[in-house]
Amino acid sequence: VCVCLKLVPTLKSSTLCDVCSQFQFTPAQYENQLSDTLTLLPSQRLFRCFCQNYITACSCQHGRWEEVSIMDEKNIPIRTYQVCNVLEPNQNNWLRTDWIPRSGAQRVYVEVKFTLRDCNSLPGVTGTCKETFNLYYHESNEDRESYIKESSFIKVDTVAADESFTQVDVGDRIMKLNTEVRDVKVTTRKGFYLAFQDVGACIALVSVRVFYKTCPLTVRNLATFPDTITGADTSSLVEVRGSCVNQSEEREEPKMYCGADGEWLVPIGGCLCNPGYEERGGACKACPAGFYKAKSTDPGCAKCPPHSHSLRDGATICDCHAGFFRADTDPPSMACTQPPSAPQQLISVVNETSVVLEWTPPHRLGGRSDTSYSLECLICQTGSHICVPCASDVLFSPGQTGLKATRVVVSELRAHTHYTFIVHARNGVSQASGAGAAQSVSVSVTTNQAAPSPVSSIQATDVTRHSLSLSWQQPDRPNGVILEYEVKFYEKDQRERSYRIMRTFSRSVDVTGLNPLTVYVFHVRARTAAGYGEFSAPFEFSTNSDPFPLIGEGVNSAFLLLSVSGVGILLLISAAVFIISRRRSKYSKTKQDSEEEKHLNPGVKIYVDPFTYEDPDQAIHEFAKEIDVSSIHIEKVIGMGEFGEVCSGRLRVQGKREIYVAIKSLKAGYSDKQRRDFLSEASIMGQFDHPNIIRLEGLWVSVLTCLPVSAIVPFQKHDGQFTVIQLVGMLRGIASGMKYLSDMNYVHRDLAARNILVNSNLVCKVSDFGLSRVLEDDPEATGTYLSPGGKIPIRWTAPEAIAYRKFTTASDVWSYGIVMWEVVSYGERPYWDMNNQDVIKAIEEGYRLPAPMDCPVVLHQLMLDCWERDRAERPTFSQILNMLDKLIRNPGTLRRTGGERYLQCMNMCVPEWSLCEWLQSIGLERYRDTLAAAGYTSLDSLLALTHQ
Repeated sequence: VCVCLKLVPTLKSSTLCDVCSQFQFTPAQYENQLSDTLTLLPSQRLFRCFCQNYITACSCQHGRWEEVSIMDEKNIPIRTYQVCNVLEPNQNNWLRTDWIPRSGAQRVYVEVKFTLRDCNSLPGVTGTCKETFNLYYHESNEDRESYIKESSFIKVDTVAADESFTQVDVGDRIMKLNTEVRDVKVTTRKGFYLAFQDVGACIALVSVRVFYKTCPLTVRNLATFPDTITGADTSSLVEVRGSCVNQSEEREEPKMYCGADGEWLVPIGGCLCNPGYEERGGACKACPAGFYKAKSTDPGCAKCPPHSHSLRDGATICDCHAGFFRADTDPPSMACTQPPSAPQQLISVVNETSVVLEWTPPHRLGGRSDTSYSLECLICQTGSHICVPCASDVLFSPGQTGLKATRVVVSELRAHTHYTFIVHARNGVSQASGAGAAQSVSVSVTTNQAAPSPVSSIQATDVTRHSLSLSWQQPDRPNGVILEYEVKFYEKDQRERSYRIMRTFSRSVDVTGLNPLTVYVFHVRARTAAGYGEFSAPFEFSTNSDPFPLIGEGVNSAFLLLSVSGVGILLLISAAVFIISRRRSKYSKTKQDSEEEKHLNPGVKIYVDPFTYEDPDQAIHEFAKEIDVSSIHIEKVIGMGEFGEVCSGRLRVQGKREIYVAIKSLKAGYSDKQRRDFLSEASIMGQFDHPNIIRLEGLWVSVLTCLPVSAIVPFQKHDGQFTVIQLVGMLRGIASGMKYLSDMNYVHRDLAARNILVNSNLVCKVSDFGLSRVLEDDPEATGTYLSPGGKIPIRWTAPEAIAYRKFTTASDVWSYGIVMWEVVSYGERPYWDMNNQDVIKAIEEGYRLPAPMDCPVVLHQLMLDCWERDRAERPTFSQILNMLDKLIRNPGTLRRTGGERYLQCMNMCVPEWSLCEWLQSIGLERYRDTLAAAGYTSLDSLLALTHQ
């Protein structure tokens, strides 16, 4: 345009639109007229430039968008839509797209690239030229609407240019493209139209790109997640269930969430490769020959163990080589083994009717460590191969089967009998098919002469006052001919100190010369040529035929009953005295321990649970003060609590300034339990005195029905945007209050941003000690679920507290980390739209909340420390407080965030903070002059300041 104006002197300062009117060109003939008029132009390129811009200018005169070709900065022609009617006011020029199918998208994005003329570079257009245009959309189910009313379109936004061009810019061939992106929620119809409204700007649309975002097809934890369209809202998450890849099975239902920005979030669950397959490159591949995988939970394919092989791909177990076996209980990873060889060097030692057998282990154990031995006992006829198993009364020590030791004592054998003992060696594969019989070794022995076994029973007959007759059976194993029996007896009271012996050839004897009404003890043994056997067990008989009388002659049964009852009563009295003395001793010890604890920790105030008081009024009088009703002025109702209305008002105590307070009341018609809970929970607050803990000013009780029992706490509110330093200062206040509570051995259990009150000076106060509880029935609405011990705020609660209801100061630290995330993200809901069960699973699998936008790295790292799985690894509130103090004293550490682009911007654009700027950022600029007068003029100089 500039070149054309220079080469046409008659135009001088006229605008291009004036040129159109001067030559009286119409849209149908201006190209030919231009060719005739500009024949003297020395360059065809200048002619193209003039025509192109001339057409643009003239088209604007007709008040509509025109499709025009222009040259970009690389001299490549591009098609544009242009409008430039800037002389007349109240322009309303529309450009509409064709019908665009929605294709399942719920939110579409419109990227517009355009150039815009600077109104200041156009003379004579003041008040009529604009530098913006409007973007509209209209939803429709079909492409049949040839004409759509302007009122049917919905406005998306007014679009302005970041950079505009002037006449000089065009002459220098500089194209200043602007790129703007707007998003539109489209969910009700099958498609939509876009429209661009010109209100009086000189603008050219270079390109319009319409797109929607998807989370791309991906494989995570061996589960395939399809290409998924993002949700309708910018903060919504779309839950997607994955499907296991080929040759895999579900370990736990695989799920992920598709975020609004097209990124996959929070993978939960997953799949495992089937037996015979392992994970390689996100897929399950068959184990090659020579490898195997027995279970899906195995980490991968393993090489076949020794003495085994696999000849095909995808083996789940390796086959044993010939001559080698695997027991049913052997794992597939165990080498194939063989049965053991026979035991070696079997030695026998005969001792009358017992035999000691010893041997050494087999030469070949077969590669196993579970070798055991068993004995087989046979009685064989001399000079014959006929053998029968030994009787069941033969004893084997330590046993007959399943032996690990290589020595056995066999006893209770018959004398003068020929025995054969066979020792078998076995291991886990001895019973396997094809393994063959167990290997064994045998030895034959003959027992010697032996003494008879003891007599098993004795009977007494013909009992008189001075004599009795005894009889017995032959021993079970006489081991020869019985030559005689020996009877030993004595009075029971003498305990074998004085005994007598009688001998007889028969199996009976008459014993005389006994004392009347006396109990005697008798033993009998037999003798053969090998000697005497052992005496029998003792048998007791009385000369009055009553061996053990319970009630003697002349004993009165009534007296006996009375005696037994008296003994029982005496035992009950003794037990009662013992229990009372133990309780008194325990009480004394508890009191002593308490006094010792106070002595060891002087000055430390310990929280007292008000529920230990039988009467809640006693706890109230001890921990809270009563306020005169005349000191309270109620202004308005601000909400509803669990117990009743919550009001705001003012408290004026004599001698103190008036303060704003919140008044929580107990509604009329309350039950005794509600009153007890209300007063007990107020007693909790009454024990706390810290600037970062909500303070209980007192309680007042009104006789009026409209003013029931009420608790008064300070009330303030504050709205505004905060700097990072201010946020850290708020977090420090919360940590200071929690340190105070933990030092008092108090566990909050419900630490969350919703329970933090902020006053006008940005001082944070920890609140909600049970005075206001969530009572909704829907767990998802409150972030809690009902367990046997009560509701738990899942998103803020540590894993051990959810699983085992173990609430400690360490679980409060976990909750504090969530509060940090809430504060830095300006109130974003933790874990977004995930349900409680998915939150629990995600935490168990190690997922932690990501850093909020522009969150300093040191703050997010502190959050991650608070979310350590092992509660012993989490920092204490004292350590958290020290860390935050260091960050406030050294604010430079808060500048580094997780984004590299943000870092570059900070390095290029943000200078070092001055002392004044730092004080202003934390709301303490009023101390600037005081610090300067004391010589503190820089941030470095502040490091010398102490807490005092």
